Amino acid sequence: MKPFELNPNTDIAWCPGCGDFSIRKALIMALNELALDPGQVVMTSGIGQAAKMPQYVDTNFFNGLHGRGLPLAVAIKAVNPSLTVIAEGGDGDMYGEGGNHFIHNIRRNPDIAHFVHNNMIYGLTQGQGSPTSPVGQLNTVQVEGVINEPFNPLAVAVSLGATFVARAFSGDIPTLTRIMKAAITHKGYALVDIFQPCVSFNKVNTFKWYQEHTYYLDEGHDPTDRMKAMALAFETDPYPLGILYQTKDRSTYEEKAVVYQEDKTPLIHRRRDLKAVEKLLNA
Repeated sequence: MKPFELNPNTDIAWCPGCGDFSIRKALIMALNELALDPGQVVMTSGIGQAAKMPQYVDTNFFNGLHGRGLPLAVAIKAVNPSLTVIAEGGDGDMYGEGGNHFIHNIRRNPDIAHFVHNNMIYGLTQGQGSPTSPVGQLNTVQVEGVINEPFNPLAVAVSLGATFVARAFSGDIPTLTRIMKAAITHKGYALVDIFQPCVSFNKVNTFKWYQEHTYYLDEGHDPTDRMKAMALAFETDPYPLGILYQTKDRSTYEEKAVVYQEDKTPLIHRRRDLKAVEKLLNA
């Protein structure tokens, strides 16, 4: 089986020093350590610097519209549940334009991994405030500082019943790789919010800043304690890193879907029978 590779000849459009490079390295390490077949992995994304990730990994991918990485991932997983599906994008792409999909796919609990590169800025469009930008941040549009409270993806995910909620830091590749592996192998929706410096347009939230304003959950943390996870999700300075919450108590979307109640054959392999379609619509 061909391994996932870091091709040195790939023309990558990220700025030198961008946190996306280490996220890419961690992702490829995670896929290889899990011994996954590149032919059985699909990555989806929308628009943005982080959303370019699927183009830089040697596997199947589908780049969609801005904010539409998650519905693509869910559809692909629903059609062929045997695939390993990863949705990847930035904080603007996934929490802003894709916020509606973020919320409702947590409720569905599809068996996908969701990696969000959170650099607290819109990098592709050169420095506007994003949903996670802190109050007071100066940028190319909010020249007197951001006035809106930042969106809290971890608190939203825990409150809506996400079955895996974690936060990682792109500057710590070994730990990021471990958390990615846990998310990919988790049965159900798995969110990993990844702190990632934007070296060009966010001069505050640098690698050093994240190192000084985060801490790792200790070994005594119980990831099955939802109320504790919610409390941790509201901590902001320092921010907790690690797997905040994980449960195996919910069925996945694919397990609950009507189309798989009787016939377990993946939709991609079923005969296109109009009577069968009519039966599903009337179920």
